[in-house]
Amino acid sequence: MNVELFGASGTLGSAVQKALEVKGHEVIGITRKSGKFRADIQDIESLRAVYKQIGSFDHVACAAGDVFPAPLEQTTDEQWANSFKSKAMGQINLVRAAIPFIADKGSFTLVSGVLTDEVTFAATIGTTINYTVEGFVKGAAFELPRGLRINCVSPTVLTEPKAYHQLAHRFFVPGQNSQVAVPVFYREVHYFRVPRQPPMVPFNPQPDRRFAN
Repeated sequence: MNVELFGASGTLGSAVQKALEVKGHEVIGITRKSGKFRADIQDIESLRAVYKQIGSFDHVACAAGDVFPAPLEQTTDEQWANSFKSKAMGQINLVRAAIPFIADKGSFTLVSGVLTDEVTFAATIGTTINYTVEGFVKGAAFELPRGLRINCVSPTVLTEPKAYHQLAHRFFVPGQNSQVAVPVFYREVHYFRVPRQPPMVPFNPQPDRRFAN
């Protein structure tokens, strides 16, 4: 299986790449600043360019996307805008740009986060962004063409990123490091080739967490 991995040089991405390569998958790492294949998920034209450069592929996985946390009263317009542009629209656009290039019955794995369900101090931006990603995944799952599939994973808050923990340490203790989080991400990438489409259901205005991570 050919996997295009965004954020391959990051804490989670590098660990996921190693896990996939051990299992014999061909992983093409895509980073923002270094390596043969470069793209900024905030720039849809750079995404289209790197997909065209690579050609056809089976799977797109994202371990990239920044959120800029702060206590709600201290958040700025810039923090909100940059968070949406990176982790939310960045992941939405990497799916949109990939559709003409990805193989039939290919799949996408995006990253959400534990803050969707475990709300804590200085997490309002992160919670909002995660719900945006999960909402996109739910909607896109019904509309993607050619048997394409999509999901998102929530590998929880990692121990390595220190900046966030300086804000949230009073309320939340990180649960696992990147090596422990990798199986959650790897499972979706490795086994997502098995066909599984969500059933079409009538719109339900009541909260429904069946597709949440």
